Amino acid sequence: MSPNSSASNASVEPSFASVPVPEYLEKTYWWAYVHPNAVRVFERQWLVNLILWGNFARLRDAALQELSAASNGQILQVACVYGNFTEHLVESLGPQGHLDVIDVAPIQIKNLHAKLKNPSQVTVLRQDSTNMQFENASRDAVVVFFLLHEQPEAVRRKTVAEAMRITKPGGKLIFVDYHRPVAWSPFRYLMVPILKTLEPFAMDLWRNEISSWLPSDLKPAAIDKQNYFGGLYQKVVITR
Repeated sequence: MSPNSSASNASVEPSFASVPVPEYLEKTYWWAYVHPNAVRVFERQWLVNLILWGNFARLRDAALQELSAASNGQILQVACVYGNFTEHLVESLGPQGHLDVIDVAPIQIKNLHAKLKNPSQVTVLRQDSTNMQFENASRDAVVVFFLLHEQPEAVRRKTVAEAMRITKPGGKLIFVDYHRPVAWSPFRYLMVPILKTLEPFAMDLWRNEISSWLPSDLKPAAIDKQNYFGGLYQKVVITR
């Protein structure tokens, strides 16, 4: 199936087709997500895995395992992802399952269209994670894979609130992202200059728990957290 035919099955809501790219994304991450050359550079499975120190598949599969109970439900992925995360998520859907993917950057949406081999159970929408156009409690599961560390705290807080708002009672909200490594890990020291240079908002996740950004008016039923690779990465599963 050609990229054009994939795109024809992945709709964009006309009223939200012109959502602007946020200023922080244009200024801080233009080189990774906005510039036309970004996709050509970063859309390489081996490179994405290298950036995560060989942990991409492990973290991807940890998130997908949490989504398995919702495989025949309505799942939302907040932001496109380099690598094969979305393709594996689509393959894990049951016959009644459907995946919505949102992103604010047109080049990322175009790239995802090109990657989808079977888009019949997928809808790709241009939306801002801080103001998603979905009804309250409308998704069985929501996954946010390595997005929070790229957002300033005020933006991140809104993203977490929106993701929580959209998750159904009893549904899962899954975050996978950076975390402060344990004291004995060399990455606790190696990653500081890397993150401060390339990911200036990421150190927030070393200093704060993801649960601290949950809205005060929506109390979760449960929070489960697991760390990986000496604590450099975390998976936080919030049951609403």
